Parts: sequence; C-alpha cells; structure tokens
Amino acid sequence: MTGTTAVQDPDGTWNKVLQTQCPFCSVQCKAQITMETAPSGTVSYTVEGLPNAASGGRLCVKGLNAHQHALHTERLLQPLMRKEGELVPATWEEALQAIAERFAEGAAAYGPDSIGVYGGGSLTNETAYLLGKFARVGIGTKYIDYNGRFCMSAAASAGSKTFGIDRGLTCRLADIPLARCIILAGTNIAECQPTLMPYFNEAKEKGAFIIVIDPRVTATAKMANLHLQIRPGTDMMLADAMLKVMLDEGWIDEKFIRERTSGYEELRSRMQTVDLAEAALLCGVEEELIRKAASVYGQAETGIIFTARGVEQQTDGHLAVRAFLNLVLASGKIGREGCGYGAVTGQGNGQGGREHGQKADQLPGYRSIENEADRAYTASVWGVAPEDIPGKGVSAYEMMELMHQGQIRTLFLMGSNPIVSNPNVNLVKEALEKLDFLVVADMLLSETARLADIVLPVTSYLENTGTLTNLEGRVLLREAALPAPGDARQDWSILCAIAARIGKGKLFSYSSSEDIFEELRMASKGGAADYYGITYDRLRKEEGIYWPCPSTDHPGTPFMFSAAFAHPDGKAVFTSLQNPVSKEAVSEEYPLVLTNGRVLAHYLTGVQTRRSPALAARSEANFAEIHPDTARRYRIEEGQWIEIESVWGSFSVRSRISGHIRRDTIFVPMHWGGVQNVNLATTPALDPFCKMPGFKVAAVRIKRVY
Repeated sequence: MTGTTAVQDPDGTWNKVLQTQCPFCSVQCKAQITMETAPSGTVSYTVEGLPNAASGGRLCVKGLNAHQHALHTERLLQPLMRKEGELVPATWEEALQAIAERFAEGAAAYGPDSIGVYGGGSLTNETAYLLGKFARVGIGTKYIDYNGRFCMSAAASAGSKTFGIDRGLTCRLADIPLARCIILAGTNIAECQPTLMPYFNEAKEKGAFIIVIDPRVTATAKMANLHLQIRPGTDMMLADAMLKVMLDEGWIDEKFIRERTSGYEELRSRMQTVDLAEAALLCGVEEELIRKAASVYGQAETGIIFTARGVEQQTDGHLAVRAFLNLVLASGKIGREGCGYGAVTGQGNGQGGREHGQKADQLPGYRSIENEADRAYTASVWGVAPEDIPGKGVSAYEMMELMHQGQIRTLFLMGSNPIVSNPNVNLVKEALEKLDFLVVADMLLSETARLADIVLPVTSYLENTGTLTNLEGRVLLREAALPAPGDARQDWSILCAIAARIGKGKLFSYSSSEDIFEELRMASKGGAADYYGITYDRLRKEEGIYWPCPSTDHPGTPFMFSAAFAHPDGKAVFTSLQNPVSKEAVSEEYPLVLTNGRVLAHYLTGVQTRRSPALAARSEANFAEIHPDTARRYRIEEGQWIEIESVWGSFSVRSRISGHIRRDTIFVPMHWGGVQNVNLATTPALDPFCKMPGFKVAAVRIKRVY
C-alpha cells in the first residue's frame, strides 16, 4: 500500500510519512519516507524499507536515496521551448499547440511514418500501454520502440522460442534457497539487485553450489563456489561445452526430454562437433573448471540458471540464452520447486514495459502485431478497424539509423536518454540533431533533452500512480505519495492532451491511471501476458499478483510450466542453431576487449542518480578497470586519464587498476555521458533474432592522455 499521512508533534514538527516504491531496479522494493519539517522550516528525510514479498523490507543505497533526485532543485517544473536557439520557459498551451501543429505538418509532408515514438523501461504499465496506442492509432505511425530493447530483448525472444512465452523468472524468488546448484551467468546481483542477495546467501548456507560466469571478479563472484572468468563474448560456447560434458557423462533427464521437449536429436547431433579443449581455450577458462561446473549442475537434484546483460547484450545474445536454456531442458530442472530459469530484468518495469505495446512488433498482452487475429482483437478493444493499426516497425537503434537517413524526421521521446544509452553514440547524436522536430518528456534535463525543441515536465515516482511488473512477473501498484510539483504532469495525461489536440481525443479519454489499467486488462485478456484478473482493488489488498491471471478469482501464476509449456503441443523446444554472426575480433591494431556494466551507486544513464548527492559522492566519475599487467604494458598509472578507442569512436576516463579483471579485458560502467560515455566506442552490430546491440564486446586500444 502506498500513500501519505501527516502528523504534528508537540514541538511543532510536522512529520509527513510517504509510502512508495523504489523507482530503480526490477525488484521494486517498497519504501517509507518520513519528511520532518521543523518549526524553522528545515526539512529532513528518513527512509526505510517496508515489508514486501520480493525484498522482505530491504532497501539498497539507491532506494535509500531515490527521493533526492525527485526533490532536486533541477526538476523540470514547466514546459520548455526552443526559441532563438535556447530552451526557455513556456506554457502548456504553447507547447501542446506547437506539438500538434508540427506533428500535423510532418505527417502531411512526409506521412505518419515520418514520426517516431521512443519509450522507456521505467514507465508504468499504463503509460507503456498508452504510448503504444498513442503511436499506432493516435499518430498512425509504425515506428515505436523503447530502451528496454537494450535490456531484455535477447532473453525475451529466447524464452518465447523455447518455452512459448516470456516471463522473466519461470520460478519464484522463494525457490532460490531450495536450489542445490545456482548458475549466475553475466549478472552481478550484488551491485545490480543487492536486495536479492540474502536469497543466494541463504541458498549457500543450505549447501547450494553457486557458479558465477563473469569476466570480472565482482562482489557476486566472490560469493561463488566456482567462478568461471570467461572471455567476453564466449558465453554460448561455454554453455555448449557444459552441455557436451553433461551429454557425454549421461547427466541428463531422458524422461523429461522425451515427454516434455522437442528438437533434442538435432541438438545431440550438433553437440558431437563440439571440441571441449578448443572451447575451453576460446572461452579462456580451464577445461577442468568447465567439467566441474557441468558436473555440479548436471548431477544436482535441483537447480536454477539466471542470465542477465553479460550474456544477453551480445550480437548472439538470443542464441547464447537459448544455449543456457538447453542446459535447463536437458537436465529437466524446470517446472518444479527449486528449479527453473530466470532472466534478471534490469529496469524497474523492464518486464511489464515489454508486454503491452512499446515494442515494434507487439500489441498489448504480448500479442503480435503481425498476427491478424491479434490485430483484430486489439482493434476491437480500441474501437478502430484492424487496418487502422500500422504494421511492424523497427528496433530502437534501427530507429536512430532511420533518423540519420532522414526517414524519421520527428521524434516523441518519453522516459529515455538515447544519446547516452544507444551504441555508436556519434551516429545517434548526429541523428537527433538532424531531426526536424524533437519532443522529450522527462523530469530532469537529460543529455538528450538538451537537444530538444520542446521539453515536457513529467512526474517522478513519488507523484505518479501506476502499476509495474517486477522481475518475477509480479504486478505491483505504486500510488502517488505527493502532488505533482509546479506544472509537471502525469506522463499518461500528456499523451491524452496531445491526442486531443490532433483530433484523437475520443480514443484517449481517461481520467486516471486506473481507467487506463481497466482498458489494459481487457486488451491483454486471453493474451500470453494476461492481466485481465488483476485490478487495483486486488493489488491494494494482495500487494502483488503474478501474471498470467485470467480471471478476478484466479490467484495468479507464481510458478510456470509445472504441467506444460506454452507452445501448442505443450513442449519446450531445444535449439541446435549455431552462432550465425561473427563478433568484433581483437587485432594488432585493437588488441583489447572492452565490456561494460553497472556499479552499485548508479542506474541507467545516471540522469537521476547523478543528481543524488549521496549517490554521486560514492562514484563521482566514470573509470576503466584495467589489470595491473595490462596497465604496466601501456605505462598507465592508477587514476590517470586514458583514451579508449574502437573503430566506432573514442572516450576518455580515469584508470582503475585491479586484479579483478582479465588481462585482455577492460571494464567501463555505462552511467555517464559526454566524453566519459562508453557507448562512444560500442559497436552498432545487432543480434539478427532480437536486434539487441552487441554492447558487451568491442575491440579497442588504449593510451595515456597527457
């Protein structure tokens, strides 16, 4: 339950107690903020966790300080319009009228597909749903995608192909302590979702064997019984090597394979071509360690495999995840307690944000925009003809390419910062600058917002009511705890106001987020991600409900695939496909591998966390983690400014010398823009299955900056 209460102490101090939900990672911890206003007017804040099923009342350092950016003096409190080259204050009337006029002019001159819509993985389900509807039947464009493309697309597409449905975790968080073996592949839980660490600590205390696959000795890796310090980009090869051992040794569940899967014989045939010694050499991991990992997981009675961006943000991310899912299916470790697979969602609503229409190929409820029956059903809910819904668009980075080519000439952007988060940032910046018209809706002036023609102020998590879906698939209600500051507006109400200005007001006549959710329920009914049985009243009483939930008397589905998978025949599907793409290879000119990731104190592109004094103080600037031997080779000292360059571009950061990184690898966090932006050097190559960029592998060279 979220909300606000206010009490006055005898000494005249006013205590305002806000109940809310952390806006950052996919755990979505509940929090209570006490605002104490002394008679002198001084305000102090105390933050504590509230009991909840996911984190048990824990908060990490980001959640403890999230209020600082929401209450920051740099919050946008009124619309801004570019006049004579400068962003200056404007009224909502001016801003909305200008948007309507420019949208109409662009559509008349170049067609509705000249307008793009770009969303975010931290938007509520209601706003994500409405943004998809706004793009398709408000503007009439097929071009909509969102920054969650860079978060979950590989795991989502792999889960859909393997299981017939994509839900982040097939099991519950409560199953973690029941697992006898846990594999954490490309995920640093200790820094990215730290409030989940007690689950893994409890599992270890109960005798679980934990395997971490990561090129760095992270805080998570330090917890592991076995750390496979893999060369970046070789995750699929490692999973195949482990499966090879399991097959050769007979550590598989033949009954499960026979009764509940398809495609096994083709996979087994391909496994005969896998050379374990060669795979170990290419992965940079000793063969005996691979055998050990396969032995423990293969023979464990129960086990869970988790993947995250380290595996997924690759040009073969889809197949790399499917290679790990092959391990799950071959061992039969799914559909029962203490077993399963989990894609550790990154963004706060990375799960829900991709279920209801922000993705280029998707309609609400995980329906497909290319399926005629799905289009007809969605059209019936929206009150339009099926042919009024445009077809499939392109992925987030491909939208940037179309902008650069002049095909997309207008962009409406809500809750994202693509000039920092996209790969190949030099092209992205040029693309944004080429636009005829750019509108950004945000609560703070991001690097992208500084390029906009119009900036619209939106509410923060403290002022915004809506549902979010955490990494388990548990739908949660976060209610506004404060009124909107200044002239800031709810993001969904901005979409409704623009729709009214462009003559589509009848399709967007909502008075609350709950109104939108009621329509979302109907739009998702019968779909893969069925929210129909979930209501605001139920969420207030029950705290959270797992989807699918097809009726209001259904308890929700915390545990997936106990009886059948979601394919028509009820079976899960092995893949025998081999990697169809080549990755950037190191060379004499570019001899090192650049990879990237997160640090504990910051989140996404840092627009919010870098405005939190408590968080900024923990990590003020970006850095490059370099092995001591590599540093000596290039005569680099601790804290020295260095330039890191790929064929795509270069950036500069300070060095951090550490024995916790491979000698052939450099690690740089992703939370800074400007000259410290790691994405100035990342490749624009995309996974052919899901269009995930290959963030985690770039061949680079380094040099000292004098």
